[in-house]
Order: sequence, then C-alpha cells, then structure tokens
Amino acid sequence: MKTDDLIAMLASGPDVAATAPPGARWRTAATLGAGLLASVALMAGLLGVRPNLAQLALRPDFWIKVGFVAAVCLAAWHASRRLGLPGANTRSLLPWLALPLLLIWALGAVTVATAAPEQRAELFWGATWRSCPLLIAMLSLPMLAAVLRAMRQLAPTRLRLAGAAAGFAAGSTAALVYCLHCPEMAASFVGVWYVLGMLAPGAIGALLGPKVLAW
Repeated sequence: MKTDDLIAMLASGPDVAATAPPGARWRTAATLGAGLLASVALMAGLLGVRPNLAQLALRPDFWIKVGFVAAVCLAAWHASRRLGLPGANTRSLLPWLALPLLLIWALGAVTVATAAPEQRAELFWGATWRSCPLLIAMLSLPMLAAVLRAMRQLAPTRLRLAGAAAGFAAGSTAALVYCLHCPEMAASFVGVWYVLGMLAPGAIGALLGPKVLAW
C-alpha cells in the first residue's frame, strides 16, 4: 500500500478503511478462493474424502466437531481482517477466539470424565494424534500464502500479530477441510490435536509476518 493511500485510510477511520474498491475486493476474493481450492485439492488428492462421510454426518458428534472448527474459523478470519487495518479496534478479538476453545475443552473434559476408565485414553489420543496436526498444517500452506498475499493489500502495523492471525485463519480453514477426511469425533481429541494443527501455521505466520507484510 502506498503512503498516500495509508494517510487517506487513517484520516477516514478504520471502518471506512475496511471498504475497499470493488476491483480490490474481487482480487482478494479470487486469491482466497484459489487458496481454498488448492487446500481442498491437496486433501482430496493426498488423503481423500472418507467413503463413509454420509454415515458420519448423521452423528451429532460430527456436527459438534464441524461447528467448533467453523466457529474458530469465523473468529480467526475476523481477527485477521481487523489486524490488517491500522487503528482498528482489536479488544474484542480475544473473547471471540477463546469462546469456542473453552466450550470444546469443557465438553472434552466432561466426555473423558464420564467415560469408562478403559476408554479415556482412546478419547484423548484417538488413532491419528501423530498425523492430525501435521496434516492440518500441511493443508493450510496454500491458504496461508493466499491470506498473506491478501493482507498485503491492507496496511497492517502489528506485522507479527497480523501474520499470526493470518496463519491461524489459514489453519482453521484447513481444519475445516480436514473434517472431510478425519475419522476422529471425540471433543477431547478435537480440542487438543485439531487446535495444535491450527496453531502451527499461526506460528509460521508470526515468523513470516514482519518480512512479507511490510509495506
């Protein structure tokens, strides 16, 4: 972003700054859409959609998992958008991000506490704890590149934090895509291993932010 454009943005206020020209909005949408399609293609090509997905979709715990990931995804995208704008109010971001996490952790704790002792380890570790965070992080890479590219069109001033938010948004989107493949349903599993998979691209984004978001 050019300095003159930034001065005009700051003079107009963060709410006006969020209004981009139609051409810029279309370019951003195309960039993010391409990143999402690349993540979906990566999942379909390397992992595949679960053949029993239709049966899994009849289970309430499947929709609890999807609802949790979708809530985190919405909060993460809101955070990345706000942190991309200079002067935007970010005080409400932490509660929005924390709420779905606290809910899934509480549900996971209740699930483990009320399960039979011999089932508790499986509810926490599942069968894919070693691969789940790595696969989510891998699927997030195209989306991370797209989000960082889109954020460059804004004017982030807290570059490391903005990069972390971009990475977390990419990670949560990748986790949503990964739901089409993952066999795990337990809230105790999702609340730990899915979240680790989302945080990994957040850490990558925090490292890259000062380099790729500088204008």
